[in-house]
Amino acid sequence: MSTQPEERDMVSVRLDEKGRLTIPSTMRRALEMKPGDTVFCLLSGETISCVKAINPFDILAAHALEEHRRGKTIRLRDITRRQGGQQIGDVT
Repeated sequence: MSTQPEERDMVSVRLDEKGRLTIPSTMRRALEMKPGDTVFCLLSGETISCVKAINPFDILAAHALEEHRRGKTIRLRDITRRQGGQQIGDVT
């Protein structure tokens, strides 16, 4: 039997005196949530939906690293050469 929560698993949590809910550890691990992460909450009728925020720069960095690994990146030096521009450090 898996200890990972299924997509539709529902758990009961209690609101503390400061209005906080604790996300169960199995769900935090499944979403790789850490202290300080941002979570967006949406109120729809009597339902609150929460979604872990993802830093768009992390997505861009992962994409850039993958492109570099595949050899699909171009060095700035090569771009300036193609455009006939002066490179940093060139003496005229």
